[in-house]
Amino acid sequence: MPHPQAALPGGSADAPSVIWFRDDLRVGDNPALHAAIQRGRPIVGVFVLDEESPGFRALGGASLWWLHRSLLSLAASLEGLGARLILRSGPAESVITALTASVGAGAVFWNRRYGAAEREVDTRIKAGLRAGGVETESFAGSLLFEPWTIRTGQDRPYSVFTPFWRACTSGPPPRMPYPAPRKIPGWGGAMASDGLADWALEPTRPDWAAGLRSEWEPGEASARALLDTFLRDALDDYADARDLPAEPATSRLAPHLRWGEISPYQVWHAADAARAGATGRAAASATRFLTELGWREFCYHTLFHAPELASVNIRREFDAFPWPPLDDRALRAWQQGRTGFPLVDAGMRELWRTGSMHNRVRMVVASFLTKNLLIDWREGERWFWDTLVDADPASNPFNWQWVAGSGADAAPYFRVFNPDLQAAKFDPQGEYIRANVPEWGTDAYPAPIVDLGDTRRAALAAYDQVKRTKAAATADADPRG
Repeated sequence: MPHPQAALPGGSADAPSVIWFRDDLRVGDNPALHAAIQRGRPIVGVFVLDEESPGFRALGGASLWWLHRSLLSLAASLEGLGARLILRSGPAESVITALTASVGAGAVFWNRRYGAAEREVDTRIKAGLRAGGVETESFAGSLLFEPWTIRTGQDRPYSVFTPFWRACTSGPPPRMPYPAPRKIPGWGGAMASDGLADWALEPTRPDWAAGLRSEWEPGEASARALLDTFLRDALDDYADARDLPAEPATSRLAPHLRWGEISPYQVWHAADAARAGATGRAAASATRFLTELGWREFCYHTLFHAPELASVNIRREFDAFPWPPLDDRALRAWQQGRTGFPLVDAGMRELWRTGSMHNRVRMVVASFLTKNLLIDWREGERWFWDTLVDADPASNPFNWQWVAGSGADAAPYFRVFNPDLQAAKFDPQGEYIRANVPEWGTDAYPAPIVDLGDTRRAALAAYDQVKRTKAAATADADPRG
């Protein structure tokens, strides 16, 4: 049954607007919120915890912890501006439709998502609400460039980063961020809300999140402070120091971007402004940092065109890769940071303690799992999905496939990161290792669980089988016989 304002598109003079928060837990540069404020009607803010819609991937434990803290921050921000955040759980389609009807909303606004299942739900909701006379619009708030707008000359999505980023940056620059509102006209009607504590997003039995609490402060204010600190103290040396895990040389913005506590537009324009006033190494560092935003875009564009990114090889010839039976003991040693390779173990223990890991070390531990232990990249992707505070549906599987060799613009398979050489190059004094593996160098530290040379040769032999399978398939498909 259509709600009371269905006969009047846009509703009556006091019909509220619903702003549906998702992966955009901020009030600054929030296009959907900006549109709702511009409409000039009271605003109902809602977040839906959807663990039931088909195709939605359940969040990992570290992500749930972050979400709890981020929702607390968002609710406080909205309250300080005159609005409130309604929490609901259940299938988003039924929840948003019912809530819109119950408040007699004249409009519903949200910022777009890019996973296939999420887009299907959003499309159905938009069609249903519009059919009932409710103004319904979605906006670009999470990516600088929409995936359907960046195409090759053959009208195909890009599969290689460099030409992709060149195409992105050859046109008009990303729009300027919307200003943060000074006041939000909150809706004064009665509206039930779930209690955040009732969702039990934080771990209790056991409470393993002490390291996360000491390392991170989720929320929009923290994101802005981190960006300001990075631009002031670290941007000039970013290009040279970004690969050194013991140095405070990175922005640490990944989880804040993942949850939309800061927008890529805000980051882009702040860094671009810093670049405009820089020369030499400082300018090159700013450009390098902006390129990392481009890599995030590339991951999401790939997800848009390959929605099974977390489970299906982009390069389908890797379906023939002869993964051996899973070695549970080796997998556990990797997960627990007990492999006997100090840089690998340091990274995995940093991940468990803090919910994060330095990007250089992420590549090393991923290479070790897939090429030295010959364990399917999907096992590593699932572990990161559960333990990373910045695990997102695009970057996490994309980067795992990149290291494994099965993804878009993937590293050559024969590029096997030697963890000992990587440690000597990027942690020469062992500061990062000692900070995370205190028993390193003592009898308590385990012996290496594999031989790097033997396992590298085994990995390359397995890849030769993939190449032979591909060559045979190509020959069979040749119409010349």
